[in-house]
Amino acid sequence: MNLVLIIFSCILLVFTLLPLVRNDYWIFRVFDYPRLQKLFLNIVAVILLAWLYTGDNPVKYAVMIALDINIVYLLWLIYPFTPVAAKQVLKAGPKDDARSICIMIANVYQYNTNVKGCLKVIAAANPDVVILLETDNHWDTETRSLEKDHPHFIRVPLENTYGMLLYSKLKLDDTHVKYLVEADIPSIHTKVTLNNGQMVQLYAVHPTPPVPAENVRSTERDKELLLIADLAKESNLPVIVAGDLNDVAWSHTTELFLKMSGLLDPRRGRGFFNSFHAHYFFIRFPLDHAFISRHFKLNKIKRLSNYGSDHFPFFLDIQLDDNAYQQQQPIKADTDDIEEAEEKKEKV
Repeated sequence: MNLVLIIFSCILLVFTLLPLVRNDYWIFRVFDYPRLQKLFLNIVAVILLAWLYTGDNPVKYAVMIALDINIVYLLWLIYPFTPVAAKQVLKAGPKDDARSICIMIANVYQYNTNVKGCLKVIAAANPDVVILLETDNHWDTETRSLEKDHPHFIRVPLENTYGMLLYSKLKLDDTHVKYLVEADIPSIHTKVTLNNGQMVQLYAVHPTPPVPAENVRSTERDKELLLIADLAKESNLPVIVAGDLNDVAWSHTTELFLKMSGLLDPRRGRGFFNSFHAHYFFIRFPLDHAFISRHFKLNKIKRLSNYGSDHFPFFLDIQLDDNAYQQQQPIKADTDDIEEAEEKKEKV
């Protein structure tokens, strides 16, 4: 039993150390995801060592100290997304419909047949903009009823689980479908006109994840996110980047994206809003995101009901605020961050 406890504990320590290796191969990147799970298992390991380990072997205490340090480290990583941390995006004042935009992001799971359930969730949430991901020709055909309330749209149905449908109540302009890194992975770039006439730049994205069945490296995902970060940074308009980024909110890559784009994460100081996996409560990560520029404050953020997909839909209601830009600060990039971002953009 002693040996089993030590091996179990050492495996947990390795799983935490792997993401510290700045390598794009999937085995190093995928362990960014389960930080809550690693925290729980580390606490369990400490309890088991204290309770079941027999004898006073110095190895026991060395491993327990390492686990305690690991717990503190994981808590430090997770802390910014807890309600006790500082909010990166401030609460908006009274709701102003003319300056607001509500966005719903839903990875529908291409092989999910419950289209009616999805439409029911959309109707209940009543978003201004709907971004549907993993949409093939079947989903494209079956969701066209959305045109009644969302007459502005761009449809990119694909059979490779990377199709996109974007429907909007608000007028769309300068709309482009771009394939920034991979020839079959689209992103939608469009300008949305709010009810007060202000234009907002929206980027809808869904890069590939670093997993063996999809992409053995995170290189393509990281490059696409950093190219979008550059576009967001250079934009003269308020910006929203939304979609399934196939990366968790607390990862090194997502933080680098925030630094290089100057965007804010409305979850910081509020919660995790885990969107995947909808069917297994013990394996959940925040993979669906909506990052916003400093021009906005938050009206509402929530996770919506599932309708058979492996993702929960994600809902964000934000509004422009005249004081927001001065009151809210992005995470600053240093020289190392800039060099790393440039290096990642050169790859593939």
